[in-house]
Amino acid sequence: MLGVIVASSTDSYGQEYVAPINYNPFLFKQAATPNRLLRKTAATLTLPFFEDFTGYGVYPDTNKFQDYEVYINNTMCVNPISRGVATFDALNSMGMPYDSFSNTNFNYADSLTSQPIDLSSNVPGDSVYFSFFYQPQGTGFYPLPEDSLMLYFKDVYGGFVQVWTVPGTTLQPFQQVMIPVTDSIFFHNSFQFRFVNKAALYWADAIWNVDYIRLDKNRSAGDTTIPDVAFISDPTFLLNDYSFMPYNQFMANPGGEMAAQVTDSIQNDTSFAQSVNYSMSVTDEGSGNVLTSGSSSVSLPGYQAEQVTQPFSVPLASLPSYPGGTKVVFQTEYYLQSTASTGPTVNDTIVKNQVFDNYLAYDDGSAEKSYYLNLFPTLDGRIAIEYHLNQPDTMRGMAIYFGRQIPYPVYKTFNIFVYSALAGVNGSPVDVTLDSEEFVVPFYADTQNHFWIYTFSQPLLLPAGTFYAGTQQPAASGDDSLYFGLDVNRVGSNHAYFRVLNVWQPSLISGAIMMRPLLGHYVASSGITDAPVSKKEWKVTPNPARDILQFEFDSDKDAVYRITDIQGKTLQSGTVSSGKTIDISRLVPGLYFVNIISSGVAGAPQKIIKL
Repeated sequence: MLGVIVASSTDSYGQEYVAPINYNPFLFKQAATPNRLLRKTAATLTLPFFEDFTGYGVYPDTNKFQDYEVYINNTMCVNPISRGVATFDALNSMGMPYDSFSNTNFNYADSLTSQPIDLSSNVPGDSVYFSFFYQPQGTGFYPLPEDSLMLYFKDVYGGFVQVWTVPGTTLQPFQQVMIPVTDSIFFHNSFQFRFVNKAALYWADAIWNVDYIRLDKNRSAGDTTIPDVAFISDPTFLLNDYSFMPYNQFMANPGGEMAAQVTDSIQNDTSFAQSVNYSMSVTDEGSGNVLTSGSSSVSLPGYQAEQVTQPFSVPLASLPSYPGGTKVVFQTEYYLQSTASTGPTVNDTIVKNQVFDNYLAYDDGSAEKSYYLNLFPTLDGRIAIEYHLNQPDTMRGMAIYFGRQIPYPVYKTFNIFVYSALAGVNGSPVDVTLDSEEFVVPFYADTQNHFWIYTFSQPLLLPAGTFYAGTQQPAASGDDSLYFGLDVNRVGSNHAYFRVLNVWQPSLISGAIMMRPLLGHYVASSGITDAPVSKKEWKVTPNPARDILQFEFDSDKDAVYRITDIQGKTLQSGTVSSGKTIDISRLVPGLYFVNIISSGVAGAPQKIIKL
């Protein structure tokens, strides 16, 4: 299953598609940290065993689990039992596909193995039951019938015995599974359970979510009621349209940007109705001041979730003042004050940060799918996202989140465009282009919030009001079907337009395409060493080049030059005089960056194409 098609009404070739993300930068980042593979040796566990994956890390709790292939999150699920699930897919512990070549190779993928649990003092007559909830698909793609989710128990001989399995299917609510532990071979001092999914290893679309695992004695097949009331979703952003924006843009119109209320969802997993008291507070992390707080209550029927709201009203005079360019964080905390349940309390509190930084965004930072255009062969394809500014600002570049493609799209290039108007949108008769950056290449980075950063050659001053920023994929170039991250949890307008037949159309895809304009202070491109703000004027020709490059700069002294690839790796360096050439014939064809340092001052990086 490659993706789901949403066809345009005017063109059978120009269509919007969604596809698997095929990449998890949250795992990739964690995998790159020191000692990531060093799992702690935990003490043998005893009954009862409980895990609902409430937390803020991406790997399972090392006190309870031995491996780290699954992804702990709250974005890949739909209405979980409590906040946090373990997601099984076809991505390994580094967030990369297990198999980069074959999409017909179905094999074992992720696993989740418990630490040893001592059952030696128990016997079959103790009525030990293992229970959990599972959900296929979630917010990703559904697992195919050839896919499956399996559960194994470790026996006294050290082997793992399969005790349960289910084939892939489309989205369903979380379903509970009750498994009695009755065979004496499982009652030993190093019992373990292991979940495993089987998937087509080429794709990340075989999504399974597991939640609320319980293992205990003195249970029964009818012990399906959960004595718990818990938060099941993250609080909404404090902004009414953007998810993130610079603080100076917010303060230019706080009444217009601030949401009127904050919402969250509470699940009553008990069988009886409950009156639930909850509170909310918003704190400025910089000063420690509480900006607003409140309490309320809601009556929840048994086995039901309900969205709860709390007014978010901060007197404008109480909003803190910070210098321009400062990263500001407001922390939102929801917590349950009292319930009649006797369940765990770890899921009674949930925290979310509202970040004000140097970018505009509609997404929440996580991509569940990819978005791409299937282009008409002889026409280009364009994507443009609508943004607004409350006061003039300087656009420094774009941050883009790419969905990984197999094979890697190393020869695909695209252009970045910024417009003040789009033809046929909001009454404009023509496109009005403000700036463009050409011949840029997609890449996957663990940089600023997992986005790849493209810095403009020259900063672009934007007035207050509406502007559009996005990409162009050239026609007849093999650059179509470029995957961009899609946040499917975005609710409301995605502010996106696409053009494939010289006509801009509103996007029909639900979700936010993950492109972020970078505003304000200087930012360095991903893969490029940060250079001083003072730039040396210079140029390099020809471009594109085949065998030689000629340098021109204002100095009678030699300059140090450096040629790097798109990952920032230096491939060639040396010294050169103004008006002289260097030999680049040994470089393979592709995109490179060239820079010089002359008299101690760095020049602005130049992009070149090597033919």
